[in-house]
Order: sequence, then structure tokens, then C-alpha cells
Amino acid sequence: MKSPNTEPTSPLSRRTFLGKSGLFVGGSLLAGSSMRGYADETKPTGVATPLQNGEFMLPALPYAFDALAPHIDARTMEIHHDKHHAGYTKKLNAALAEQPELKKHSITTLLATLDHVDDSIRTAVRNNGGGYYNHALFWETMSPEGGKPSEALVKAIETDLGGMAGLKESLAKAAGSQFGSGWGWVYVSPEGKLAITSTPNQDNPLMKGVTDVLGMPILGIDVWEHAYYLHYQNRRADYIEAWFSVVNWARVSELYAVAKA
Repeated sequence: MKSPNTEPTSPLSRRTFLGKSGLFVGGSLLAGSSMRGYADETKPTGVATPLQNGEFMLPALPYAFDALAPHIDARTMEIHHDKHHAGYTKKLNAALAEQPELKKHSITTLLATLDHVDDSIRTAVRNNGGGYYNHALFWETMSPEGGKPSEALVKAIETDLGGMAGLKESLAKAAGSQFGSGWGWVYVSPEGKLAITSTPNQDNPLMKGVTDVLGMPILGIDVWEHAYYLHYQNRRADYIEAWFSVVNWARVSELYAVAKA
């Protein structure tokens, strides 16, 4: 389910839009406060993206590899985290080493303002920065306990997405119908509304031009084959259905509160 295309297209209105989203100040990358959390330089949208000596670090899993079994098996989690996510992290840092002035910005700011990244590394930052951020969010929004959504999130889901059943149906459809590799998302628009979409590769709703309305992700499902193929083979729909059993709704609720702040 995609929202109507409301992103401005003229240079002036685009800048106004980005200013509302907290992405621009005086025509440059934002280095301070934010609106709706899109470019918080000190705590990017509440998602763990640790820095050490100016480099992004691989976030640790908040649970054991086998903690999400039988829904997601231990071997898949180990390879996914220690190989795939680690690879995105290493390649992102290598790309940023060529333009070190970008290291002062949060990963959300980099992804939201890719058009300000030099052409020579833009694709590398997009692919690997997207992979880095998307997976950090992915790990945090899963849990063996699952948890319950907050009252505020429940109300928003009912108002914007037709209730939890509507959310699950729309997200499963978006993720299941994404051609090839990609992600399904629940995110918060600049107006504070929940929306659902899918994106290819390692793109996400922070990036301009990949979805109808920009926004801050609060829940994402990885539908690259490496996320499920060892256990589910080509049965993506079965993986999506099982994944809903391990969604950490308590953490999603926290991210929703950050996005609305």
C-alpha cells in the first residue's frame, strides 16, 4: 500500500519539503537538530549504529543466533549477521574513507541526502550504507519475546493502516511482491502518518526517489534470499508469515515515538 505522491518537484518546494523533514539547513547537510528524527546526528532514529574512531561498527545481535528459531534458523542468522551485515559495514567505511568529511554525519543523513555525496562513491554509500542501516533496524525489531505495541502505535495502526490485520496483509503483500531482492517497510511520513511500501536492493524510505513519500522506517523485513533461503528455499510467503511471530513490537513502538517526536 503506497501513499499518494506528495513530494514536491520544483527546486523551491523541494527545499521547503526537505527543510520540514529536518534534512537541510541553509542548503547544506544538517549537523544539528532534526524534525521527526530524520537526521539526528547523535542518535540516528534510535537505531544502534555505533561509531568508533570515525568508522561505523557492526552492531551486535541483541540475542543469540538460535533465539528466533524455529521461525528463523541459527545458521541463517549467523551468516546474515557475521557475513552479509559485516560486509556492508566494511564496504561503507571503505567508501567513506575516500570522502572523510562525510564521516561527521549520521547514517540516516547520508542516506537521506545521497545527492550531496560525490558521484564517485554515491552508489557504494547507497548500497552499503543502506545495507548497514537496514540490517541494524532489522535485528532490533525482532525478538524471541515479540512484545506488544504501545497504545499510541496501536491507535496509529488502526487509523492509518486498518488495524493490525491490515498492516500484516499490506506488508506481506508489499514484501512478497517485491521483484528480486529488497525490503518491505512500515514507516512514518513527515506528516506523522504510517505508510507501507517496498524497495529494491538495500534502498529504504529515507532515500529520495525510491518510494512515493519520504519517511523514517520503524519496521522492515528483509526479502533478500540470504535472509530465508536455507530454511524456506523459495517459499518467501512462508518466511514472511513466520517472521511476524518474532516482530519486536515493543521496539517498533519506541521507534515510532522517536519518529513522532
